[in-house]
Amino acid sequence: MGHSYSSNLIHLVFSTKERLPMIPAEREKALWDFLVGIGKNEKMPVYAVGGIANHIHLLYALPSTITLAKSVQEFKANSSRYMREHVRQFQWQEGYGAFSVSKSGKDDVIAYIKGQKEHHKNRTFESEFISLLEKHEIAYDEKYVLG
Repeated sequence: MGHSYSSNLIHLVFSTKERLPMIPAEREKALWDFLVGIGKNEKMPVYAVGGIANHIHLLYALPSTITLAKSVQEFKANSSRYMREHVRQFQWQEGYGAFSVSKSGKDDVIAYIKGQKEHHKNRTFESEFISLLEKHEIAYDEKYVLG
């Protein structure tokens, strides 16, 4: 077979170091746009970006030519460098959550990501992240999961 084909939609979630509110509201749009640019440069189309001051969500297509870990590294390392130009002490938390999304679930995940501001009026990042782990049946130890 001469070509490889894949359909891998990834809902990626990661937080700022110690979940501190390090993403100023006035920088959000620029950061979201920067993340979309990273995806474009790496041939990983980004369908949605959102979050609040202490974490972000991305929905993107993972091509067959790059590993999940490498894709996350590209998003985190490049956006971290960008953010440090504006917020000197900026850092992402080590680790991440990556969840597969079916084609039929794509629109729901996009709406979920775009609704982050409203969603987090009543829910912490910590409870949201644990809920995502449980929804996807991922085993975790609560004392380490948010390290």
